[in-house]
Amino acid sequence: MNLFKINFRTSVIAVILASLFSVSLVSQAAADGITWTSRTPAADNDWQSVTYGNGLFVAVSNNLVGNISNQVMTSPDGITWTARTSAANNYWTSVAYGNGLFVAVSVTGTGNRVMTSPDGITWTIRTSAANNSWTSVTYGNGLWVAVSDSVFGDTTNRVMTSSDGFTWTSRSSANNNWKSVTYGNGLFVAVSSSGGTGNQVMTSPDGITWTSRTSAANNVWQSVTYGNGLWVAVSTTGTGNRVMTSPDGITWTIRTSAADNDWFSVTYGNGLFVAVSGNGTGNRVMTSPDGITWTSRTSAADNGWASVAYGDGLFVAVSITGTGNRVMTSGELSTAAAAQAAAANAETARVAEAARKAKEQKELTEILALIPSIAELTLGLGETTKSLYSTKCVKGKTTKYVKSGAKCPKGYVKKK
Repeated sequence: MNLFKINFRTSVIAVILASLFSVSLVSQAAADGITWTSRTPAADNDWQSVTYGNGLFVAVSNNLVGNISNQVMTSPDGITWTARTSAANNYWTSVAYGNGLFVAVSVTGTGNRVMTSPDGITWTIRTSAANNSWTSVTYGNGLWVAVSDSVFGDTTNRVMTSSDGFTWTSRSSANNNWKSVTYGNGLFVAVSSSGGTGNQVMTSPDGITWTSRTSAANNVWQSVTYGNGLWVAVSTTGTGNRVMTSPDGITWTIRTSAADNDWFSVTYGNGLFVAVSGNGTGNRVMTSPDGITWTSRTSAADNGWASVAYGDGLFVAVSITGTGNRVMTSGELSTAAAAQAAAANAETARVAEAARKAKEQKELTEILALIPSIAELTLGLGETTKSLYSTKCVKGKTTKYVKSGAKCPKGYVKKK
């Protein structure tokens, strides 16, 4: 074979391989949780939780200022957010997606501490099994499970379950302050901020019967997730031990966090564990490919990051502090998800434009409806004027009217 052809073919193959390798690196970097970008939320609320489902990111807040119209916000791409009206003005703490339904739970309210939505936009109140301070909700194996802590004095009914998200039943558990629950590999796992090392974790295969497990340390465990065959939990207390992992949810091992920050939330996506923190300087994110070795990452802002979620190529975190920057994202939506998000944004813009035009049409209709009244008023004024000025005075081709009984101006002749 000609040497030139061999060299040419080799060069072409090398270029193709280099291009593919480059694209692979770009794709990997796009969703690696390392580079974060600030996004503008729908409102500067205390955003407590974010989740992803059916092509939509949904976040809930406690919004203590009492504005029910923006306690929920949604986004198809994690970038453009729209305020949604919650079903009640509660302190919403957690939101999850499963089986075609979004479910959120609250720590306040009377008989209305659950709300559901099929689309993240329209929400309906549901009656919780008890007026507990519900801190976390998850879905798995055909069942919704929520856990609560003891802020309002509830005792042994700190778990509730539902097959449909509408009707809820109390379940017994250890009397701990349960902060987070999730599902993976056939098991529900919850972690607590209180109790001894003998019971700060509990597990259940069915969400009904729960068994206490020994945590790796007596820390304030805030969040737990499952990914790649491993359970990972993070804490807001401890020295060099604010992460613990378990392959089965039963036996837990301490791991060293990237920094002793207040780690409030952890998630898994695209081969990576990502945790966010409420404090620290330039290090409020940490990532790990295996849940064991953690690396500090720079957040988009030093906000009080409360929750992080992953969806279709994108990590999204929400915060309880900050001005116009209480959302940050890392990664890039898949092509299909990006197209879906673009279509959703276009539909949102179309609906907003239609609403604007409808408002203008309504205002125009109201104005036109006033015209007959104005005409009648004008005619009435004309008749009144005519009755007041009923004496006709003529001077050549010029006519003037004067009040009844008054004399015509000089040079004018009175006419009947």
